[in-house]
Amino acid sequence: MLETALQAGVSPETLRKIESGRVATPAFPTIAAIAGVLSLSLDDVWAEINEPAR
Repeated sequence: MLETALQAGVSPETLRKIESGRVATPAFPTIAAIAGVLSLSLDDVWAEINEPAR
């Protein structure tokens, strides 16, 4: 997690808060940076968060 956060240019605490839901609406540039580090397209991220509940 530390490496991902640092490569994305965010603090590890910020990444933890996003993962745990304590940051309900992270800034778009933050999500784009994290997605880039994880080699995810923003389309993939969008599809994942808009997937119907199972």
